[in-house]
Amino acid sequence: MTPGPLPDQRGQGRRVLIVVENLPVPLDRRVWLEATTLTQSGYAVTVICPTGRGWDKHHEIIDGIEIFRYPAPPEAHSGAAAYAREYLGSLWHWFRLAGKVRKARGFDVIHGCNPPDLVFLLAWWYRWRGVRYLFDHHDVCPELFVAKFGRKGLLYRIMLIWERMTFASASVSIATNESFRQIAIRRGKMAPEDVFVVRSAPQVEKFRIGPGDPAMRKGAGTVLGYVGVIGQQEGMDLLVAAADILIRGMGRADVHFIIVGFGPELPAVEADVAGRGLSAHFTFTGALYGDDLLRALNSCDIGVSPDPKNAMNDISTMNKVMEYMTLELPVVQFDLKEGRASAGAASVYAADNSPQDFAAKIAELMDDPARRAEMGRTGRERVETALSWAHSVPNLLAAYDRIFARLGK
Repeated sequence: MTPGPLPDQRGQGRRVLIVVENLPVPLDRRVWLEATTLTQSGYAVTVICPTGRGWDKHHEIIDGIEIFRYPAPPEAHSGAAAYAREYLGSLWHWFRLAGKVRKARGFDVIHGCNPPDLVFLLAWWYRWRGVRYLFDHHDVCPELFVAKFGRKGLLYRIMLIWERMTFASASVSIATNESFRQIAIRRGKMAPEDVFVVRSAPQVEKFRIGPGDPAMRKGAGTVLGYVGVIGQQEGMDLLVAAADILIRGMGRADVHFIIVGFGPELPAVEADVAGRGLSAHFTFTGALYGDDLLRALNSCDIGVSPDPKNAMNDISTMNKVMEYMTLELPVVQFDLKEGRASAGAASVYAADNSPQDFAAKIAELMDDPARRAEMGRTGRERVETALSWAHSVPNLLAAYDRIFARLGK
């Protein structure tokens, strides 16, 4: 999704290398919006990222952005050895491809996207050559580790060290919300004037409200939609438990759940649904993009975000919540600090990690179509007036102006 024309060309002569490890580009929506925004403002942008999800060319140019991809490493799910294989493999490719880019077109700034918090090693290598590091803080990795594995220990302490070294290496940092900005200032010891909030949100002109697809509704009176990663920390077990309570415990069988996404826990979630005898009430579409994604979400009446309350989720902005709001879908989620900051009155909030209350909140909205419509309008208005990508563009460009001022360019 490419943003519209920008009013200036302040980036002329400025060269940027963006490095991202956990998703290919342009699939990573945030990174792609950043890259295209910079390009349209005159910057020369190159991206290094993994392959995957159909983006398998090792080199291509899209919308003026040169992309170098490397074979996606196996994602680590447990143990130091698994993490070492994933991260060391990625590091090798970063250094290999950055050397190629440096010779071909050069770069003045490395824009590193976490996780993992290791791109600073590449930035160190080029710092003595006059290159500066801009850290794009996508996830709080120490809290992510605890959310994923339910423990701390040695790897957790290592991630705290990596995070501190990342912030110490960065001349400028961009945060997805105010909570992340405060981490950069307090835990990362960055000067407040060097930290900019650049939110992740859809472009309203591209993320369009439409009629949906009646066939996807499976004849249900109310359709609930989920879009996102299906991993260990997204709370899909809580969503399935809430669906069980809603359908069998509360007798609300006239519902259907459309689950859009991919991830390592998808087989386990499908097995849980089947084991509870709920398969007729669920459609798992796998990953959908572009018009296919919009068709699925526009077929829904309510968007669900079952991410449980924990140290990571409480301060994270969920892309799916922003997408639901953009499409005028009311939201059901647990009461997370940044979830409430994003959605406000466009959402109802279930008690912490309670599938019973999550089911009850769904039932409330099922019974009140007028409230759903009002919440949907409220959410769309919040996106249009404060939260859409257009509102983040000035902060992104200001962050780049600041780092290039350090370079005297």
